[in-house]
Amino acid sequence: MDGTVAKGGCTFCDNRSFSPSRRVPIRKITDQIDDGIRRLKMRYKVERFIAYFQPATNTYAPVERLRPLYEQAVSHEKVVGMAIGTRPDCVPPPVMDLLAEMAERTYLTVEYGLQTIHNRSLDWMNRGHHVDAYYDAIERSQGLGFEICAHVMLGLPGETHEDMMATAKAIADSPIQSVKIHNLYCVKKTPLADQVAAGEVRLMELDEYASTLVDFLELLPPDMLVERTIGDAPPDYFVGPSWCLDKPTALKTIADRLEGRDTWQGKRYAGNRGVCEAPSEQLA
Repeated sequence: MDGTVAKGGCTFCDNRSFSPSRRVPIRKITDQIDDGIRRLKMRYKVERFIAYFQPATNTYAPVERLRPLYEQAVSHEKVVGMAIGTRPDCVPPPVMDLLAEMAERTYLTVEYGLQTIHNRSLDWMNRGHHVDAYYDAIERSQGLGFEICAHVMLGLPGETHEDMMATAKAIADSPIQSVKIHNLYCVKKTPLADQVAAGEVRLMELDEYASTLVDFLELLPPDMLVERTIGDAPPDYFVGPSWCLDKPTALKTIADRLEGRDTWQGKRYAGNRGVCEAPSEQLA
């Protein structure tokens, strides 16, 4: 966003559309946590929480800036861990050392935005890095005490079913603990919104997405935690596809597809987990 590697941010992204904290004035970390706890306690009846550094790139700052922010989160009496979302090209050695230090004190999961293993797709979305950054970050994260989650997006323009399955196989082989998957959806005031309006990009319909997702899940290790299977945004930010806004129906469609095909996560897993090498498909 600051122009170091690209300008304008990701083609599909408006941080306000997927993070409540970006739709209000900036507040202290502790105030954000208190507000989140008030809302979540009423909804889920729980007493312990994970502080989630979600929007934007939450390791992109000097350690001297990051440390007090993380400290505010872990010092909260009701927080039992942290989740930190970031880009794989934004974890230099000093930041990795800080993450390892925090992992010694509390539960920590670090979420890397992979999205796809295909460099042409990363170029399309204006990421400013290629898939080698992901493999580098994953390799350097090994043995530091925190869990690793990868974010993946299905339905990127120009990607075939085989391309998406190649990403699934790469995820399956990566030495990571969890994955978040969602379809490409569109929010207002983004380059993607202009492309959708012009007919340049087609968004997956629910039936197509459910089938693709089930194929993807079949290739993952059975013990890999799947933290998300669909994504959405608030209606006032949202462009499409419309089925994203009916999450119960979408989740039921996915469950029905699994049951109807008599399949499950890991059914076609090849068993090569722990290989931290960029596959040849990335060059396609």
